[in-house]
Amino acid sequence: MYNFEFEKPATIADAVAALGAEDAQALGGGQTLLPTMKQRLAMPSKLVSLSGIGEMQGVCREDDGSLAIGGATTHATVAAEAAAHYPALADLASHIGDPAVRNRGTIGGSLANNDPAACYPAAALGSGATIVTNAREIAADDYFQGLFTTALEEGEIITSVRFPVPEAANYQKFVQPASRFAMVGVFVAKFVDGVRVAVTGASEEGVFRWSEAEAALGASFTADAVDGLTVDAAGMMADIHATKEYRAHLIGVLTKRAVAAAS
Repeated sequence: MYNFEFEKPATIADAVAALGAEDAQALGGGQTLLPTMKQRLAMPSKLVSLSGIGEMQGVCREDDGSLAIGGATTHATVAAEAAAHYPALADLASHIGDPAVRNRGTIGGSLANNDPAACYPAAALGSGATIVTNAREIAADDYFQGLFTTALEEGEIITSVRFPVPEAANYQKFVQPASRFAMVGVFVAKFVDGVRVAVTGASEEGVFRWSEAEAALGASFTADAVDGLTVDAAGMMADIHATKEYRAHLIGVLTKRAVAAAS
């Protein structure tokens, strides 16, 4: 590691001010940023920790029934505190990484990083969540813009995430054993006005919605409704763990499992 400045503000306003410094970088749980810095793939001169900002932590049920989660809330806290309100989201959080990762990593950090195999992007997109920053509110459909790319501007931080709570939901993940990331993950959520299906870990473009499955499940929320539907393998990722065709196949399999579990 190299020398850098470190600041731990107590308010969102102070954090935004600190991030105005040249080459400053926000630090959530550090599960991605710190290893990246150790390898010299990123070399910010100043880290601004968000872990000391009380207003960015915790899980709260809103008056409209949605669930608000502070951007600095750890995966372990989401798993514990969201369970009574949004079981599918809590279950997803409980299977991210290992205990060390779950007790340090944060939902805001995960969404800001937007790793193409991360779990939270599928939950946010599948739930139709709203990403709240220090400057604005961004619908999940507009937030994710490609591999490690989001709608966040320079110096903008995720202060909270609002999740509409569906009638039924489930997340199924085919785990890459070494990293615990999703080789493919599918989040299915059924709302009064329709069904959302979000896929992570599979596409070369990052997390995406499977619109054909959404239409079929909107008409009949049963696992059989997905029979005969396929995802084009051409746009899928390929690596030593899975071919494009295998990932495309897993999307259908996991979607059926998620619907069956949600039902």
